[in-house]
Amino acid sequence: MSRNAARQYTGKDVLEIAKLFLKLGLIAFGGPAAHIAMMEDEVVTKRKWLDRQHFLDLIGATNLIPGPNSTEMAIHTGYLKAGFPGLIIAGVCFIFPAVLITGVFAYLYVQYGTLPEVEPFLYGIKPAVIIIILNAVYRLGATAIREWKFISIAITIAIINFIGLNEIYSILIGGIFGTLFIYISEKKNQLNSLIPLGFLSVISSSYFFQSIEKSEVSLTKLFLIFLKIGAVLFGSGYVLVAYLNGELVQGLNWLSKQELLDAIAIGQFTPGPVLSTATFIGYQIDGIQGALIATLGIFLPSFIFVLIINPIVPKIRNSKLFSVFLDAVNVSALAIMFVVAVKLGVEILVDTTGGINWKAIVIAVITAAAFLKIKKINSAYVVLGGAVLGYLLQLF
Repeated sequence: MSRNAARQYTGKDVLEIAKLFLKLGLIAFGGPAAHIAMMEDEVVTKRKWLDRQHFLDLIGATNLIPGPNSTEMAIHTGYLKAGFPGLIIAGVCFIFPAVLITGVFAYLYVQYGTLPEVEPFLYGIKPAVIIIILNAVYRLGATAIREWKFISIAITIAIINFIGLNEIYSILIGGIFGTLFIYISEKKNQLNSLIPLGFLSVISSSYFFQSIEKSEVSLTKLFLIFLKIGAVLFGSGYVLVAYLNGELVQGLNWLSKQELLDAIAIGQFTPGPVLSTATFIGYQIDGIQGALIATLGIFLPSFIFVLIINPIVPKIRNSKLFSVFLDAVNVSALAIMFVVAVKLGVEILVDTTGGINWKAIVIAVITAAAFLKIKKINSAYVVLGGAVLGYLLQLF
């Protein structure tokens, strides 16, 4: 498919985008790495809307700008497939299932003061998700890792991220020092200055969002708070907790700590982006209108960033220097995905007493066997199969 987002598209293209990302929004459990793995399977392997190299380049770009990576990958894909309408439809359809489910949970929480018990249904999904991530890392790695220099970058970044360095810093280090390493190894004598895509993180920094003074709840204030968070948020759900705690618990006292933790829990065990937590919190603060305003505020920056970045990525690929930088960033992003899978594996496959969780291992092995046996197995079936297996095994 052409990389020009301005290409001709039809209503059928938009409908295909809507159907795909609604489906992914319903089955995308396990965090951004798992979501991106499912997208790679659907848009690269099955539908061939993007080639694998371009998909990798977009992963690298989304890792260097604020916002939820998987949502931005959905928006990128929609934009490339069907221009601006595709950008909107892909993002909205991917987000919508999580927002709807989270909104229902928010209503129940307000009415009854407790969260629904969903852990039995998620038990088997988690080990299946690990295999989905590893499978995507393997396939994308076959394109990204072409020689020993890239293997060295991947191993280095995996180690420094595993021992605790933040994801964005790990990727920036991988991009900048990986580029230097490749150029030096190829005996290039002159290096131009490097300007990574991370400049958007400066443009969107909190310098441009003055802190909001404590006062009564208002929809404008609620929107600005979540707009600020969406515009500067890097990292995992744990980083989101810090932002929300500072703004809404300590700063404005609109939520209690328990309500915040319950909101984060809802975001973690519903499908789709964890930023759907904003829907839950918005409902707690000001009902349905609060939920809509908070959701719009936190996701809006991602649409804007993708609209700016998407046309730039192919130009970066055509520049010799920046192409090397992008290659190094891509390899670093894959290393981060691998570390995510390893950490999830340790958390899921080892029980609370330090012993082996044989049920989770059985599900992981069966999932891996399914990928080996059925080359084009749909990720939706993998997720549903894992849920069923997990539920059945918990009966023993």
